[in-house]
Amino acid sequence: MNLPGALAAAVRRQARDQCEYCQMHQSLQGATFHLEHVIPRVKGGSSDIANLALACPGCNLHKADRTTAIDPETGAVTPLFNPRRQQWSEHFRFDGEWIQGLTAIGRTTVAALDLNHPRRRSIRNAERRLGLRTKDQGPGTKDQGLG
Repeated sequence: MNLPGALAAAVRRQARDQCEYCQMHQSLQGATFHLEHVIPRVKGGSSDIANLALACPGCNLHKADRTTAIDPETGAVTPLFNPRRQQWSEHFRFDGEWIQGLTAIGRTTVAALDLNHPRRRSIRNAERRLGLRTKDQGPGTKDQGLG
């Protein structure tokens, strides 16, 4: 996607150079993170900051053009997490290297985007060892100065 440089920079700054779904840091990745349409353009989503999120390649490819998926607990069609309209900490929490879904949206997003794939858990472990994330730190927590 070809977006103006200032818009791309604003999305990256807003995300603190982390995937807004799995919270992986761009700094440990060989691949460049994607500017992702939360509501896909094919479903009427816009290309402005209110609809763009920073996503690692894994999350972006798993999400694709979906806005819903099946809740693994209830079997109901459930919205995926929307980082522009929802707080990460209301739907997820870290348990060591694992991300737990706290709500139907959280559970559905964890399953649909495969947030606990072994490779992702290994990267979270490395991030913690390198001081990029404390044990249970997620976005919007007081330890990051955002709470």
